[in-house]
Amino acid sequence: MMKDLSIIIVNYNVKEFLLNLLDSVLAASKNISIEIIVVDNASDDGSIEILKDKFPGVKLIANKVNVGFGSANNQAMKIAVGKYFLLINPDTIVREDTFEKMIGFFENTPEAGIAGCRVLNPDGSLQLACRRSFPGPWTSFTKVTGLSRLFPKSRILARYNLTYLDENKTYEVDAVSGAFLMLRREVFEKIGGFDEQFFMYGEDLDLCYRAQKSDFNIYYVHSTEIIHYKGESTKRSSIDETQVFYHAMHLFVRKHLSSSIIVESILQLAIIFRKLFAFANVYKLSIIAIITDFITFSASVLLAEKIYSNDHWVGFPSFVIPWVYFIPALIQIIISGIAGSYKKKSFSILKNIFSLLAGMIFLAALTYFFKQVAFSRAVVLITYSLAIVFFLLWRITLKVVFKLGLEIDTRKSRTLIVASENKAEELAIKLKNTFTRLYQVVGLIGLSRKSIGGSVGNIKILGAIDNIKKIITDEKIDKVIFSSDDLSINQMFAVVADCQGENVEFLIAGKESDYLVGKSSVTMLDDIAFLKVQYNISSFFHRASKRIMDITLSIPILFLVYPFIYLFKKFTSEKNTFSQFILKIPGVFSGKKSFVGPRDSSYHGELYVGKTGITGFWFLENLFESDREEIKKLDIFYAKNQNVWLDMEILGKTISKMFFRV
Repeated sequence: MMKDLSIIIVNYNVKEFLLNLLDSVLAASKNISIEIIVVDNASDDGSIEILKDKFPGVKLIANKVNVGFGSANNQAMKIAVGKYFLLINPDTIVREDTFEKMIGFFENTPEAGIAGCRVLNPDGSLQLACRRSFPGPWTSFTKVTGLSRLFPKSRILARYNLTYLDENKTYEVDAVSGAFLMLRREVFEKIGGFDEQFFMYGEDLDLCYRAQKSDFNIYYVHSTEIIHYKGESTKRSSIDETQVFYHAMHLFVRKHLSSSIIVESILQLAIIFRKLFAFANVYKLSIIAIITDFITFSASVLLAEKIYSNDHWVGFPSFVIPWVYFIPALIQIIISGIAGSYKKKSFSILKNIFSLLAGMIFLAALTYFFKQVAFSRAVVLITYSLAIVFFLLWRITLKVVFKLGLEIDTRKSRTLIVASENKAEELAIKLKNTFTRLYQVVGLIGLSRKSIGGSVGNIKILGAIDNIKKIITDEKIDKVIFSSDDLSINQMFAVVADCQGENVEFLIAGKESDYLVGKSSVTMLDDIAFLKVQYNISSFFHRASKRIMDITLSIPILFLVYPFIYLFKKFTSEKNTFSQFILKIPGVFSGKKSFVGPRDSSYHGELYVGKTGITGFWFLENLFESDREEIKKLDIFYAKNQNVWLDMEILGKTISKMFFRV
């Protein structure tokens, strides 16, 4: 029996997103007949089991291997019985009117073969890929060179993402996004499904291109929207997303736009440049580190030459200048790279020190083989002494002052909960007890104005849904959490749309309130098996570097500060936080304590969380002995994320609090 709509979802290891989508699909299909087909591409996260349990009416195709996005969709379209097909990503949520409005559009627009709706990012902004032009020579050139971004309102320069068009109007376009692509059954029957040469990416462009060639029109429809948490499946796979994307672009160009060697060459060159820019963006911290190290090392060689030059050694001979400054720097960069000093997301300190020591030994040995340009051993020593200072100085400056190259964010996210009173209290408790992220629940948004001014437990009800935007601005909110039990999808969409541009992340709590879905993927809120997780504090590297830091910092304090504080304590009964802190330093030096660590105990059950600290998150949060659960949460968060830079950040905030906040 034919249905109004066949909804086809290709899933790969995003079961929490899939569950949320299916809830919204059922809410949006009350007035139409649908079938739901889920093609699972060999997920190993329990997607198949939970789908069979919670949604037994869904047609499931369980692939043994990941066959790719296009191929999986084709499997479903071959068995679909709908008048219309909707291909939709699992990391999306639809409005309650989405299906009816899209079917209505097709019924009133007979020339339309394919259509997509407004696709929103989690912050409410438009996802530009939901309406596009084909990547012709000029379109690709303006995209790659950044002209389309610089002039988003130019009809000539902004063709790729059509940013010069009003997103609140419906019109014909070249292509729409595969995240939400709706087509008539006749399109599939005439041109077939996706080209399975495209494993992932590019298949939507190819399908739209072939549909246009077969006299079907493509439309962007503004009257309804979905939210798309982009890229969740690729985060959970070993696939090189950038490589696959640009391979797909190469394939599209060769297949459809190679009418001449000149055109294809321009397009392929544009794709190569775009790939280089994408690579530079992903590895920008590594590139910054390599360039800065190269410059500072070359400067170190030059300064060492100037410092050591005298009557017996006047400097390097002119025939090796300037190469003598650059080649040693290049050698050191290679050694540092081999040693793993250049990380994608952080600036390494200890590995750089080790690589500099290795480089010094190598360079000193190398000078024996090039007597005519050999460094003086003193020049090598001076060069590396300067290089260590420069390398450490710029890294510490970027980490401590500019917060660049830090792998974790220790700031508590200022959070609003939008839920009924019972559900809000349940969510607040779970947020407080989660150990993977830090949340500060600022308040509750009630479901009616009657409750404003009241409280649920110790959480204040700050407002209702109709004034949430003002509260987000006034309270500097980072995250808003909706309860999917208490709010309709349309209510959530209305809030997201109203708060576009507020730089706030919207998350949705699952039906059982045991997980949150948002752009930062999935946060589990139930208790987790801590003993099965590898914590930083348990690793030899982190414990050794922590001990080195404790000794290095405690020695000068013991000689320069401790004696005066000790004598001051002997002659006065006055107590203050700073003196109490300093008097505990001998325990740090002896190894009984650490500068930063848990408050009272090194263990929570069998879980080691570090030596007790003379400061820590517990000090910064003003926690008392009675706050056992909060202390436990912060201790475990610290143990999981501990590193020297987190310790330094906590120490800096501790000193700031002692002198400026107490």
